[in-house]
Amino acid sequence: MKKFIKKVFNWELWPFDLIYAPVGIVWLYYSIKARSLYFFTATNPTLIFGGFEAGSKMEMYKQLPAGSYPKTILIKPTQPIAEITGEVKANGFSYPFVAKPDEGMQGVLFRVIGSEDELSRYHKIVGVDYIIQTFIDLPMEFSVFYIRYPGALKGKITGFILKDYLHVTGDGKKTVEHLVKKHPKAMYRVTEMKRKHEANWLSVPKDGENYYLSVAGNHNRGARFINLHKEIDQQLQEVFDRINDESPGFYYGRYDIKCTSIEDLKKGNNISILEYNGAGAEPNHIYDCGMSYFNALKVISSHWRHMYRIGKINSRNGIPYWGFRKSYRFMQQLKKEVKEL
Repeated sequence: MKKFIKKVFNWELWPFDLIYAPVGIVWLYYSIKARSLYFFTATNPTLIFGGFEAGSKMEMYKQLPAGSYPKTILIKPTQPIAEITGEVKANGFSYPFVAKPDEGMQGVLFRVIGSEDELSRYHKIVGVDYIIQTFIDLPMEFSVFYIRYPGALKGKITGFILKDYLHVTGDGKKTVEHLVKKHPKAMYRVTEMKRKHEANWLSVPKDGENYYLSVAGNHNRGARFINLHKEIDQQLQEVFDRINDESPGFYYGRYDIKCTSIEDLKKGNNISILEYNGAGAEPNHIYDCGMSYFNALKVISSHWRHMYRIGKINSRNGIPYWGFRKSYRFMQQLKKEVKEL
C-alpha cells in the first residue's frame, strides 16, 4: 500500500502514456496546423520516421562524425555463432563488449557481454538484427538535448543531464535482495532484478560498495538523472555545434554521450557518442530534479513546438511528411517487433 501511494503522488513513476496524456491536445494542435498526424517525420529527414521510433542504429552511427562513436558491427540472427565469433576477433573486440538490437529502444535487450558463452546465449535468444559495440569504460554518461533550425549556423542546448545508473550501496550487512526491496526505484521491479541478479541475490555487498543493477542509462531502466542546466554555456554549445556541423540532417534530438568529465566534454575531449535519439527523444531533464508535473508538461510542449516548426521548414523545402497509410504500417510493424523483444 505504501508503494502504491508513493507511486500515485510521484508523477515520475506513472506509466508513460499517463504522463503524456494531458499534452495530447498539444500534439493534435500541431497535427492540424501541419495537416499531418505525423508532422515529426520531416524533422530529421535522414532518420527513418524522423527518429521518432526505432530506426537502424547503424544508419544513425554512419551520420555521426567519424571516430565520435564506439566501434560497431552489425550481426544478423541467421549468422552461425562461429562466424560471429570470427567477426568479433577480426574486428579487434575484447570482452566485455555491448550487444543491443539494431532497432531497439528504451534499453530493451541491452546487455554487456562478458564471454563467448554469454554471446552465444544472447545470439540464440535475440532473434533480430543486433549490433556489437565496444564497451566504453568512461566514468560519466551525459544526455544533451540539442535543437538546430534548418539553415541556422548555430543551435541551442535545451537540456543537459548526468546519468547515475541504477545501483544499491552496501553496508556490509544486508543482502542485495534486501537492498533492492528498500531502494526507491528498484523496489518497483524486484522480479526483474531477481531474475537478472540471481547469482548475487543473497550476497552481501561490502560497506560503501556500489552494486550496479543496470548499466543502461534510461529512466525506465531505473537510472537517476542529475540536472546540469547551470553548466550549459557557450563552450558546451560550440562543441555540439561542431558535432552537428558534420550531421546536417539532425535538427532535433538528444545525444547520449560518455566522457571523462564535464570539463573535458566542454573541451570536446574524450567524447564517445553512444546514441543520437531523434524526434522521439524525451527531454529527460524533466526527471529527478524536483520539477512539478505542470512544469514538466510545459517543457514537453515547448519541445514539440520546436519539432513542429523544424518539420514545417523542411516540408516547405521539399521534404514530405509521411502519409497516414505508410506511418500506420510502420507503427504496426514496430509494435510487433517491440513485443517480440
